[in-house]
Amino acid sequence: MRSTSARVVTAMAVAAVPLAFPAAAWAAPADTAGQWATYQASLDPVTANHVTGSGKAMIQLSGNTAKITVTASGLVGGKSPHAMHIHVDGGGVCPKPSEAVDHNGHPSINVADAMKDYGMIGTSLTTSGDSTDKSALAVDRFPAGATVSYSRTLDVSDKVAANLKSGRAVLVVHGIDYNANGMYDKVLGASELDKTLPAEATDPALCGAFTASQMSSMPAGAADTGDGATQTGHTDAGMVAGGGAAVLAGLGAGGYALRRRGTAGR
Repeated sequence: MRSTSARVVTAMAVAAVPLAFPAAAWAAPADTAGQWATYQASLDPVTANHVTGSGKAMIQLSGNTAKITVTASGLVGGKSPHAMHIHVDGGGVCPKPSEAVDHNGHPSINVADAMKDYGMIGTSLTTSGDSTDKSALAVDRFPAGATVSYSRTLDVSDKVAANLKSGRAVLVVHGIDYNANGMYDKVLGASELDKTLPAEATDPALCGAFTASQMSSMPAGAADTGDGATQTGHTDAGMVAGGGAAVLAGLGAGGYALRRRGTAGR
């Protein structure tokens, strides 16, 4: 493992560990009020971004209530935060390696490059607090580290629920280590979302489209409200070049609007 600067603690863990959910957890799609429909996604690496990780995601949906589970490994390690979102209103697919374009002299794929594939942010998979697109880059409230284990129950919008049912919802985990130095830096230049952040911190790492599960059962146990969402590691907003907690305040059809705020008051 490589040593890092004071802002970034450890190196990238590159081993892709096979992950699976218990078969009993899956539920068949249901349209009946009060019943649960289950959707799952296999999270594959965006290889154009030199990612070798993997993961799985599951959503159990009843109306606008979504019980969400994500497991992933092989991400940038240490205290590196990994923003995670359900993207909607795109093509319902993940970007292909052939879609890489030049960024700071290196072929890679950033968020804007892939928007036609997976669309805009519908839900931010934060560990606490707001989970709308306004928290799309709330780096102090996302899982951190090479391995992620996330579970939270959220209210999703009608748009997100409709995209899940139509097969156009995609889960994306962000944050890459393109030059394998164990930290987010500006090897690919600045992020198109916020010029004070390195592109590595926001570029897509893992991606998977949700499909309806064919196995049926009801979710086991009471729904988790999510404020105690599990994760591996602790988010350190300071490790992102530029410092501070950068928060994506909203995504309009024409692009991104950003604002910065600290953790105080959340």
